Amino acid sequence: MDAIRQAQKKHRAAIEQTYDGTCEIYEQKPVKDPDTKVTSQKEVSVQAEIPCHLSFSSTPPAAASGTATDVVETIKLFLAPELIIPPGSRIEVSQQGRTESYGQSGKAAVYSSHQEILLELWRGYA
Repeated sequence: MDAIRQAQKKHRAAIEQTYDGTCEIYEQKPVKDPDTKVTSQKEVSVQAEIPCHLSFSSTPPAAASGTATDVVETIKLFLAPELIIPPGSRIEVSQQGRTESYGQSGKAAVYSSHQEILLELWRGYA
């Protein structure tokens, strides 16, 4: 059993070496205005400076029509497995000198060494 844990630690360390960016997680939370005492939904940063890696891949459709609009781009975020990113959050990723906002497009695939979250470009809160 100890050998399995050591292998998992090595695997996690190897994946974490690929983390070349950071992300910040934002959620809509009820915030009370101190002056008016009115509570409204506001975007709030809930986690910041999270080491991560953003991966892009393009896949042509099964029945190729020959147009560029048919190409499907997959955007995947790799980060530590213990983090919980609630669905509907805005994820701002800074990598390679660029910052972009994304939304979670599916449930995270969580492994002992990391998690993978499929992303889509941010379109706003639902």
